[in-house]
This record gives sequence, C-alpha cells and structure tokens, in this order.
Amino acid sequence: MTIKEAQITVDQWINTIGIRYYNELTNTAVLMEEVGEVARLMARIYGEQSFKKKEQAEHAKADLADEMADVLFVLICLANQTGIDLTTALTKNLDKKTKRDKDRHAQNKKLQ
Repeated sequence: MTIKEAQITVDQWINTIGIRYYNELTNTAVLMEEVGEVARLMARIYGEQSFKKKEQAEHAKADLADEMADVLFVLICLANQTGIDLTTALTKNLDKKTKRDKDRHAQNKKLQ
C-alpha cells in the first residue's frame, strides 16, 4: 500500500465505520496517547524497564507493531483533516534532510 492509498483507505474507513473524524485537537491528543504506548513498549523491550507481572512479554513485538500502526493511523487522520498529502510532505522532508545532512552524519565520529 502506498502512502496515498493509505490516506484514501483511512478516509474511507473513517467516513463509513468510524462515522466521522474526531476534531483535530482530539486526534492530536489521541496521537500523543498512542505514541506513549509505543514508548512504554520500547522501554520494556529494548530499554531497562521490565514488564509488569500482568503484562505478556512474549506478545510484546506484536503489541509494538499494533501500537505503531495506531500511531500511523492517527497521523494519517490528522493529515487528511488538515489537507496534507503525506507523500509530498515526506518527499520534501527527505530532500531537506539530504541537503542539510549530506556530510553531517558521515563526519559524526559517534556514528563510526
């Protein structure tokens, strides 16, 4: 699925199953909540935090994938609501980063 197809698919889902978009501020809060859930799993899978007894460590990677998909879904909702074409935005952003950082990372001794 391309990014454009994802934006169309999410829009169709929202306007049928989801009934309508939440307002932009609500979706921003939902996005922060979902990012927090990704952060919680990252801290337990890759960081020093341990899982609580009731949490299932064996399903953590599947949970992480699902939480990342939640982040992507809400981000796509916000893009649709604000008229952002994410394909164009990502292309421009990568071009900006390429021009700005073309030598920066290669010269970073911490990355060698």
